[in-house]
Amino acid sequence: MSDAVEIGAKAVSVLVAFLLLPLLVGQLEHKAMAHMQSRVGPMYAGGFHGWAQLLADGVKFVQKEAVTPVATDGPVYRLAPAVALLPYLLALVVIPLGPGVVAASLDVGLLFALAIAGIGVVGMLMAAWASANKYSLLGGLRGAAQLLAYELPLVLAAVSPAMAAGTLSLTGIIEAWRPWWLLWQAPAMVVFFVAGLAELRRPPFDMPVADSELVFGYLTEYSGLRFALFLLAEYAGIVVIAALTAVLFLGGWQGPFADQLGPVWTLAKVFALSFVVIWVRVAFPRLREDQLLRLAWLVLVPVALGQLVLTGVVAVAIA
Repeated sequence: MSDAVEIGAKAVSVLVAFLLLPLLVGQLEHKAMAHMQSRVGPMYAGGFHGWAQLLADGVKFVQKEAVTPVATDGPVYRLAPAVALLPYLLALVVIPLGPGVVAASLDVGLLFALAIAGIGVVGMLMAAWASANKYSLLGGLRGAAQLLAYELPLVLAAVSPAMAAGTLSLTGIIEAWRPWWLLWQAPAMVVFFVAGLAELRRPPFDMPVADSELVFGYLTEYSGLRFALFLLAEYAGIVVIAALTAVLFLGGWQGPFADQLGPVWTLAKVFALSFVVIWVRVAFPRLREDQLLRLAWLVLVPVALGQLVLTGVVAVAIA
């Protein structure tokens, strides 16, 4: 019975984190973008500094009619938001928050997290195809090109800290991490973070939803709660990519008084990286499709391969 209670408690904790952290990142985006663009931003919902704006938006989405166009592939169209969202929930299961604070500590946790998070892109492709809309289809084709281009540097960059630590366990990578990794693993961290932004289709890599060209891309035919689930998936993806970056390259829970404040350090790093995601959205214009592919194949992939060579040399030298 105690095992069942423990499993239930872990499941509830992961679910609460999955529902709460993306909302906090969304609120951070609202307020940070408002300050960066010298505007007030949402201030009224909930009282102090509009803290309940996202909750108000959620209520609004629930109340809106979910229109299903006649020509859509109904089952695929309705299933796509769930396919886009749920993989990030499963990815959080293996990401350690502190020493011993992890829902499932897998020996191949890194492979599991990368594989399951990559499934979220399938939801976008399903939505694009099932919408029976030319703008949605074009957005889906752009998203497929991004997936093919950026999955390779993402995985190559993630292999580098795993090779340095000698394990695919996320907990093991954190335990093997040392502060000097910030220097020699920095190129891999930049590649991983940039490739993660591209896989999430965040600006400046948001060509699949380019409103000036494709109305709203693969989301054009979505409304109501289904549209809200896609937005939640985007913020959940930010949390997962930021958490993986913190675990692989920034030491996860490591910091002063890590035994007592480990989860605090992990969350602080996650929100700091989430702020960088927001800053990049405000600071950089959208790339053209050719620029996006050139960045992946001519910059990120060579840098990731060079980092692997460096990691191999250092690992052999200190062995």
